[in-house]
Amino acid sequence: MKKFNMIDEEFICEKCNRKVEKLKYSARDHCPFCLYSKHVDINPGDRLNSCMGLLKPIDIEKFKDTYKIIYCCEKCHKTHKNIIANDDDINMIIKLSTKK
Repeated sequence: MKKFNMIDEEFICEKCNRKVEKLKYSARDHCPFCLYSKHVDINPGDRLNSCMGLLKPIDIEKFKDTYKIIYCCEKCHKTHKNIIANDDDINMIIKLSTKK
């Protein structure tokens, strides 16, 4: 079972350079504007991954009553998944889901 360390912090997105506010109901793990993330964790919130590459959003998948963004790290090429956030840009979500 994965360990979860709750870290909800604001940051500047390294892809689109926009300021990203705290999520306030869970841990913020990606930019709501461009949907990019950063490969910083081994287990959620541990900040122990030395890769530090950008996680490019490549697809969407259904997960329970919501969706997950599927990422591919631009540096190490590992895939990763994050649940979408309430404030994610819906147009970016739709664009990802129709890429096929």
